[in-house]
Amino acid sequence: MNLLPLPAFSDNYIWLLHNGKQALVVDPGDAAPVQAALQTHGLQLQTILVTHHHADHVGGVDALRTATGAAVYGPAFETLPEPVTRVDASTTLHLLGLTWQVLEVPGHTAGHIAWYSADAEGGPILFCGDTLFSGGCGRLFEGTPEQMHASLQLLARLPDNTRVACAHEYTLSNLKFACTVEPSNTALLQYRAHCEALRQQQRPTLPSLLAQELAINPFLRCDVIEVVHSAQRFRPDLIPQNPASVFAALREWKNAF
Repeated sequence: MNLLPLPAFSDNYIWLLHNGKQALVVDPGDAAPVQAALQTHGLQLQTILVTHHHADHVGGVDALRTATGAAVYGPAFETLPEPVTRVDASTTLHLLGLTWQVLEVPGHTAGHIAWYSADAEGGPILFCGDTLFSGGCGRLFEGTPEQMHASLQLLARLPDNTRVACAHEYTLSNLKFACTVEPSNTALLQYRAHCEALRQQQRPTLPSLLAQELAINPFLRCDVIEVVHSAQRFRPDLIPQNPASVFAALREWKNAF
């Protein structure tokens, strides 16, 4: 099983998973990179998975469906290019020989979902859209801080070896902020240097590993003393014993960073 990040727009990744013959694609905001990859690798697109309704995630769905006949699956309560088979947390799908679980992760949008397969060759895969980024998380366009914190905690409980395949190459900017929040985190400093080297070679920093994110991502570390103290300096009125309150302060700080 091969996992490919297809660059799109200025910083998006469209994820393509294939077995050498059939493929599925996640959040195709642009059809052209997907069509090029299908032709290059001699693949038939079977399935399109969508995490949320934003245009840079669904803009290529109609063209790909028309060209390939691929089935489209997306969140139950968001406006998407029809026809779409709607899914929620009760849904389990079997695609490319893998079992896929739908995780409801509201926050970035009200109906945002993630796609998770525990039995993928090479380790579990999480397609998390704009919920969790390497070193960061998505902006809250429709949800609340409490919802997003709960969504991130849901993802944090997945196995440590889960590959985190998020939808944007935001890693370096996220790590700059993370180092401001937690400057004495040795794992974070090492990871930042590693990612800077990758980007200098024009290589993706993704997918990351969940274990890595738990060690360096401030939005997953809202109960760590240094993170709490840094957030308090930005928002002295936060409730330090409440991780969701710490998260809300961090997200507000990152918005203005």
